[in-house]
Parts: sequence; structure tokens; C-alpha cells
Amino acid sequence: MIRFDSDYMAGAHPEVLDALVRTNLELTAGYGNDPYTIKAKELIRKATGCSDAEVMFLVGGTQTNATAIDGLLARHEGVLAAESGHIAVHESGAIEASGHKVLTLPHYEGKVKAEDVEHFIAEFYADETYQHMVAPGMLYISQPTEYGTIYSLEELTKLNEVCRNREIPLYIDGARLGYALGSNDADFTLQDVARLADVFYIGGTKMGTLFGEALVVTNRKLLKNLFPLVKQHGALLAKGRLLGLQFGAMFHDGLYERLGRHATTLAIRLREIFRSSGYEIVIESPTNQQFVRLPNAVIDKLRESASFDYWGPRGKEQSIVRFVTSWATHEEDINELERLVKEL
Repeated sequence: MIRFDSDYMAGAHPEVLDALVRTNLELTAGYGNDPYTIKAKELIRKATGCSDAEVMFLVGGTQTNATAIDGLLARHEGVLAAESGHIAVHESGAIEASGHKVLTLPHYEGKVKAEDVEHFIAEFYADETYQHMVAPGMLYISQPTEYGTIYSLEELTKLNEVCRNREIPLYIDGARLGYALGSNDADFTLQDVARLADVFYIGGTKMGTLFGEALVVTNRKLLKNLFPLVKQHGALLAKGRLLGLQFGAMFHDGLYERLGRHATTLAIRLREIFRSSGYEIVIESPTNQQFVRLPNAVIDKLRESASFDYWGPRGKEQSIVRFVTSWATHEEDINELERLVKEL
């Protein structure tokens, strides 16, 4: 069985695991006060070009989003996000559970437009009763989106300009950021992301770590009390070294970038296998998630040897399915998928 369900099915990249094994019996300070975590933060600051950025390691994506968003918003504020955004759809109401509303915007293959953000805020404050309503206190986007699409540098810049003009933070969910950076369509860098976002995180869970996300605060006026905020949300790992070691390995010798390129290269090849066989590509995703419309009979036959997810409910005759490659996908997996598709 070849697996294309998600990008967090394997454990950890060997270089990450080796770092954990080599240092397993060392005794170091807790809560991220160890030399490995300090070094990892330095590597991330160097990679992002932000020498004074605050870096905090957390365990998972939903935990990171809920913690950061709660810290960025005042009690009466909500977070603007695409109606397809992860916090609006697939986080079980984690943001609402912290007392903040997700204010949804139209999406265009997962992306929001700067003009829609501006329009929402302008209309909100044009209403004489706005003080009775949840105020738009920040903008959340993900790079790449839930549809595997990516914001261009121009689009990121326009969103940044709206947020600056409206004095709200721009927060970027980077659970799959490495796959966006590894795309041939990417015209931005990690330094651009750090420059344009007030706060963002670099995903590890889906990129080759056992677990972990690196929250990066480039606007030091925000999240001034990050350490206690993280602890209040139950997100502070006593054995913080385990996070620091993993990100130290990921940002050593370009591993993070290499893994992103590997997955996206295989994903594009996967997409073209289906396209060349006459199947509809639903979204032209340049990253590691690919969406294909297949007859149900084809899906059922293919699932005998390959695993992948439905994207939405199963249709009467055809359905949209998602294939996901990762840092752990092998070229042999793609070869086998190509053989199976040709035999359908």
C-alpha cells in the first residue's frame, strides 16, 4: 500500500531523529533554556533575516494558532480569515473556545484578497453600531492555503499594506511553509515572509520533525509576554530541548528547504500522471497537495493499492480526492502510482 493521505504519517527525518538519539541521555535545563534550543533560535533568526525576532517552540499547529491568536487579540476582537481557512474549518472551534470569533472572508482557491480585507474593515467601522459587534482585530492567512495554493510576493505585500494602514497584525500559519518555499512558483523567500508578517510560524510536524512548530514574532511590540502566554495555554513543553534539537537539525545545512523541494517536485509529477491520463485537475496547486476529480469506480479500484482522502463528500458518480506528498515520499511511490493509474 502506498500512502498519500497526509504529510505527517512518517515519524521524523533521520537527521532529526539522530539529533534526538545522540543527545538522549544528556541532562539540560528545561523549558527551552538549553543550549540546543538557544542555538535553534539563532539559526531561525539568521534564516529569517530577523536578528531580534522572538522565537518560541510549541508542539502542534492548532495549539500554536490558538495561543498566538488569543495573545494578539483584545477580548472584544475577532480574527479575519478565509472561509476555507484552517482555523475556520478544521480546528474544532479552537479559536472560538478561547473567546474570539473567526470573521470569515470570501476565498479564491483558498486565498483572500486585500481589497476584501479592506472592504470588511471599512464596512465595519461605517456601521454606527460597530461597538456592539466583534471588531476585526487581525488577519490570519496560511502559506500555502488549504487548497495548496500560494500567495505571491505581490499578494503578500498588498495584504501587509492593508494591515499596516488599518493597524492590525498580519499572522501567517506556516504549517506547510516549507512546501510553499519549495515550489517552483514561489517568488518569495522566508525573509520576505518574516518581513511582511508580524507573527508567523514555521511548521515542523508536516515537514520532517516528530512534532513541533516554531512561532516567530518579528513585530516585537506584539506578544510581549509570550512565555507566560504559552504556559497559560498548556503549550509549554518542560522537555523543551526536544523541540530545539529538531529545529536545529531542520535549519542545519539547508535541510528544511531541501525537504520542501523534494515533496513539491514529486507532487507536480503526481499531478501530471493524472492529467496525462485524462483526469481533471481541480486546482492547479504548486505545492504538495494535489486535487483530482475521479470517477467513483476508479477511486474504489485505486484504493485497493493506494490510500488518499476524499476532499468533501463522495459524489454520485465522481468525487474530488486529495493526494499529499511529503518529505518522506519516495520516487518509487510515484512510480508505483503511475503504474496503477495506467492500469485503470
